[in-house]
Amino acid sequence: MPADGSKKIRPSTAHGKIQSQRVMSIFDDSQRPQTAAPSGYDDGTASRATLAPSRQERAPTARPRVNQVQQPKGARRLTVGAVDGIGHNEAAHRIQVPANQGQVMKIEERISLEHLHKLKYYFEEADTDGSGALNLEEFKQVLKNCLGIRGRNEEQIVALFMKIDSSSDGEIAWDEFCTYMQLEYAEKEEAVLRDKDVAFHLPAAMGSTPHREPIVKVSHTPDNTFMALGQDGMVTFWSPNLDLKRTRTVVTEQQQANRIKNKWITDFVLMSQYNKFIIGTGDREIQFYELSNFEPYCQISGFETVPLKLDYCPTGPAECLVLFGDSEGCVNIVVIRNTGETLRTWKKFPKTEGIASVNVEVVANGSFTKYIRWKVHRDWVGQLRYYDDIRSVISCSNHANSALVIGCVSGSTHVEQQLKEISHDKFTASKSKMPSLAYAQTRKRLDTDETVFKIYKGVKTFDFSKEKNLIVTGGMDRIVRTWNPYVPSKPTGMLRGHNAPIFHLHISAEENRIFSVSTDKTVKVWDTSDQSCLITVTAKSHKIRGDLMCCHYSALAKSLAMVTDQLALLQLKMKSSLNADIVLSHKESVQCCKYNSSFKQVISCSDASVVKVWDFETGTQIFEFSGAHGDKPVTCMTFDSTERRLITGGRDGVLRIWNFNNGHCLKSLIKENTEEVTDCCYVELLRNRYVVSVGWDHRINIYADAAEDFHHYQSPLPKWTDDVAHGHKDDILSVATCPPNLLATSAYDGKVIVWNMVSGHIYCHLVSPELRSNTCSSSDDEDDNRLKQDTSDLSIKKVLFLKSRAGKKDAAQLIASGPKGQIHFWNIFQGGHLYGLVNGSKKQGTVTSMILNASDTVLYTTDSIGFVYVWDIDGFCEDGEAPIPPALIRDWRAHTQSITGMDLIEEHNIVITCALDCTVRVWTLEGNFVGTFGQPDPWDIYNPSTYSHPMVPYDVLVDPLSMPSHPVIDRRMSVADVVHADSMEGSDAGDDDDDLQRRPHTAPNFSTLHSELLVGDDEIAEELKRQPFGKAIGKRLRHEKMMNAPNKFKDHGGPNAYQSLQCYDLVDTPEIIPPNPSAEIDDPFADILD
Repeated sequence: MPADGSKKIRPSTAHGKIQSQRVMSIFDDSQRPQTAAPSGYDDGTASRATLAPSRQERAPTARPRVNQVQQPKGARRLTVGAVDGIGHNEAAHRIQVPANQGQVMKIEERISLEHLHKLKYYFEEADTDGSGALNLEEFKQVLKNCLGIRGRNEEQIVALFMKIDSSSDGEIAWDEFCTYMQLEYAEKEEAVLRDKDVAFHLPAAMGSTPHREPIVKVSHTPDNTFMALGQDGMVTFWSPNLDLKRTRTVVTEQQQANRIKNKWITDFVLMSQYNKFIIGTGDREIQFYELSNFEPYCQISGFETVPLKLDYCPTGPAECLVLFGDSEGCVNIVVIRNTGETLRTWKKFPKTEGIASVNVEVVANGSFTKYIRWKVHRDWVGQLRYYDDIRSVISCSNHANSALVIGCVSGSTHVEQQLKEISHDKFTASKSKMPSLAYAQTRKRLDTDETVFKIYKGVKTFDFSKEKNLIVTGGMDRIVRTWNPYVPSKPTGMLRGHNAPIFHLHISAEENRIFSVSTDKTVKVWDTSDQSCLITVTAKSHKIRGDLMCCHYSALAKSLAMVTDQLALLQLKMKSSLNADIVLSHKESVQCCKYNSSFKQVISCSDASVVKVWDFETGTQIFEFSGAHGDKPVTCMTFDSTERRLITGGRDGVLRIWNFNNGHCLKSLIKENTEEVTDCCYVELLRNRYVVSVGWDHRINIYADAAEDFHHYQSPLPKWTDDVAHGHKDDILSVATCPPNLLATSAYDGKVIVWNMVSGHIYCHLVSPELRSNTCSSSDDEDDNRLKQDTSDLSIKKVLFLKSRAGKKDAAQLIASGPKGQIHFWNIFQGGHLYGLVNGSKKQGTVTSMILNASDTVLYTTDSIGFVYVWDIDGFCEDGEAPIPPALIRDWRAHTQSITGMDLIEEHNIVITCALDCTVRVWTLEGNFVGTFGQPDPWDIYNPSTYSHPMVPYDVLVDPLSMPSHPVIDRRMSVADVVHADSMEGSDAGDDDDDLQRRPHTAPNFSTLHSELLVGDDEIAEELKRQPFGKAIGKRLRHEKMMNAPNKFKDHGGPNAYQSLQCYDLVDTPEIIPPNPSAEIDDPFADILD
């Protein structure tokens, strides 16, 4: 314990921090920069004229428009245990925003059709120079006059002008303005539809049932198991994969033998709190059964009618309601208090047909029970449910004037009617006769106790959601109606599309969906907000055959069970349950991300060819468009020099130039083949602008970016002669440029080529010495095989120029991310020399991305395991070769899968990473977690108290590879060595420490750790003879000594039998030459015959 008595702080290396949800904060409109468009490099090249001066950078202080309320001291945080940097006297505060302070609407969202007519007139009036276009000042004046906006909104006008003026010519025309508005709203509508997209796994999964009678109902148990009950009493349990788990029956053969007719089961309902289920029978009974062993518990008999539809609902700790509807249109309610004791009392009653039987009269007159019977409908009850949220019973029938009724349980007291009964002369005499028949009498609720919905042709099925305050009904007229439960006169919506009567309805409130099934087995999914049909699945698609008997939607399994003569399951396509609690930025793997300083936005691209635009300051999504490269993934991206246009490359081999603010494709750059584009960059050379791309075609493709070229499709310039004759022989993975005229490319075979962009000639070849020696020595077959094995990690996924060292001939000017996962520092002069090596990953991963700060003193790298590394390369390889690697400043786990892209925002001290785990995350330079783009609660980049730190992403927290470094885990020391480290002699301990420090740290190969568990009997006997354990070491440490620490939980109970078998190399069997009888002169059977 610390001296001050405070609680010990847990080290951050343990990553014992959990990401949790926080209260949503609503921020005001984020400020946008002016239209300053920097161009070119800082070497004196000509830059374009800016349209307005750049605004001064906002100081990272608290915003005046945000009210910060500090929590009381000692406020509890949503983390487990203490965390770094948070003491007991510090209170972590959260931004609080007044409720009336909402986010200001964007200017383009305020424009209506009437405004468009005014804007067209103002465009014509404000065009003072007669060019047909408006500059920035004219555009400001037009919007101000039309929309009547003042003050800070002028910044939004500037940002809107920049978005429309993607060509950076300083003017926009009326057709450009209309095109931008139309495309933006069209893409936004498509984005909304994509978010609502729903799909099923087709065809449906089928399971043959052992039932020989129709299934009356299917439901799901709390353990996500489907339970089906047949009319003959057979109960089957099914897994979510439709594997039959159990089959039982509630009607025994002995019971059937004593009956003239078979017992008829009408319905069942689960009583999960008491591990029971309730069934209704044709003998006018309600029977209770144990769910665990199907033993009969008790029954209520003697009802006036047959229970057709059952329901059960707990109303308190020991109270519940059992409801059923009958063929007379009555709703029967059994109120049970002290449920457990009451059921045990009923179990002691005399048995009838092997089950304790209680007459309904006893229930009606019991001290803890109550029986109520309401006359509600004029036709039999089709469905009924009790909803404790509204403390009402909802029931339906096919009678139009009483199609759906919402009523209370007990009813109100009619004072006038009670006074009439009191004044009646025979009140006392009738009162003595009534108790025995009171339970059989039906009463009608008062008009104030029920709400009646009159619906044409009645209601066959319904569902209610308290969260959405919504009722949906369906019936014979094939229309799904939505209702406000307090407005029975008119439905709020009518969903048409079914061609047969509605059979089943379900509201999924958490997904904003309504599931409807008709008798022709057509399934439709509707959106509750805009009442649109999201998907229609017909019988031809799901291939379910037979007449529909019952349906049930399981919210746990996210699947719709449909019963015909088979049990079928329509499973929704959902994201993996492993990622259910993880915030995702995209639905697919993210391939690249970049920060745009002009608009303060982050752009990310995914495998589904979806491009998303995020607000960097809050993490909220601004815009997205899909189909950037058809159905092919987007593999790389960059911006032009003004950062107004986005350039993307895809697996279809095409480069496209976009106005990314509205999804307008400005130009397509197409080469002669369709090989994948892996990397691209934008280059300014001698006042000319080019787009350079590399990829699987082994060539460098250069496209001219000329403002006067209005062709939508453009071909590359002719190939360099050196590129065709002496260029790469394998797939090119990365490209980098260095002013004034250098370009570098790296390939899959581990080779780097530096080019002169002016002449197109090769400046130098850079090949790792190890690769060069392997290539030279691979003369025989054995060396060829060894070389093939070594080339698995030769790829160089990223190259960077140290631009500040471009003129220093004694320094390293180029950094390559490989081969073999080692970062190479190269001097490119005099043919190229290797100046330094750095092991790029601690876990034997490959380096996937690199980026430098502006001064080329700090290198940020990522690997395929999901780690981010920060290296101090200030002065490293600046004066020649450096045998000592640079210092690792820090590293942290950012993702659980390979990181595909990274960008550095130095002005905010922020790093952005994206990975194959479908996330784009924001980190500080110290490795503190800011948040994930797309999370529900936004952050304020200027206020660190809104960051997610000290929490970390949940998937990173629970991943085994995120564990901190430890001698036993790293397999450098055994458990016994760690335990006895303090008892060793000083000299020996010192020598061992020196050896340990000198010993190179090599991470274990996780793919081979399992094979090291194979310990034979001889090795175990040898270890036991040595007896290295002292008396102080117990059985647990002895066991851990024999087990391999990283894998001790992998194989419970030790190795299997087959793992103990010895393995031998296969020996080639010599070829057997069969005899040729025809070639033999002598008969081989002559001796036998003789």
